[in-house]
Amino acid sequence: MVAEAQALASARLIGIDWGSTGLRAFLIGADGLALVERATAQGASTVSGAEAYAAVLDEAAGDWMRARPELPVLACGMVGSQYGWVDVPYATCPADAQALAAGMRGTPDGKACIVPGLLKDGDGLPPDLMRGEETQIVGALQLRPELREQACIVLPGTHSKWAQVRGGRVERFATHMTGELYAVLRQHSVLGRLMQAPQDGGGFDEAAFCEGVEMARDAGHLGMSHQIFSARSLGVTGRMPSSALADYLSGLLIGHELRAGLEWRADATLDHAPLALVGSPALCARYQLALQRYSGVRALVLDNTAPAGLLCLAQAAGLVAKENAA
Repeated sequence: MVAEAQALASARLIGIDWGSTGLRAFLIGADGLALVERATAQGASTVSGAEAYAAVLDEAAGDWMRARPELPVLACGMVGSQYGWVDVPYATCPADAQALAAGMRGTPDGKACIVPGLLKDGDGLPPDLMRGEETQIVGALQLRPELREQACIVLPGTHSKWAQVRGGRVERFATHMTGELYAVLRQHSVLGRLMQAPQDGGGFDEAAFCEGVEMARDAGHLGMSHQIFSARSLGVTGRMPSSALADYLSGLLIGHELRAGLEWRADATLDHAPLALVGSPALCARYQLALQRYSGVRALVLDNTAPAGLLCLAQAAGLVAKENAA
């Protein structure tokens, strides 16, 4: 409690990363790092109505807000969607921190502001969307300034994002439903029946994962939907133990994401620009392994950049004063 009291005294911002399935609340210091973090499972998909959102925020960070009522509260993620607390219109690419800050909206009770998501449109392709990842990208650029000039930033997750950054602006991005596709196939398809067999040791099967990555890399004219069935046929024929099939499928799907993403990166003339992975350490470790096995590429890895992004956006919006340069 002493540590949290000290953190509360020095905090510059209360930040909320509010996604579909969970909420993370941060006390954020002047350096953009989280001094204290809290997490709940009360994601935006589980909450309905302004009063309910206000109650969840109070439960997560109300004591901080009462102890430091002058601290601004800034939230990002699906809390700003059409099903969230406030429907915050998307900012459009290309966009930097200032453009995102200009699109913020306040909550009905006036206690918090919400960051807009980001829309990519107008290039002759279907539109693409993100909410929450734009804040992580801003944070990555704050924590690693060398990425601002030119970079490809990958955010693995349920809906993985590949973002092209130039001059501190997100110029375009592409979404891959890799994580959700894995969950659907494992839980709701014929593939999951074999994967539900008892696991031998329950650990990560690196060999099976890498076999899946290489299968995707060497697919040639064979499509992903054809290759996905191999996660069943290898098990049925005894060519692969049931305990390895889930990691094999994971590698196969991530491999196909890399196949498309690395081509997209080259098309954007970013193949010699820095490549960064932003997200949970465990998931980024899988992507790092897949990248190395797929093409020998090694990426910079960043974890929990949302607090730095929230502080940067709060400063851009004038909610928090910028620290004087040393």
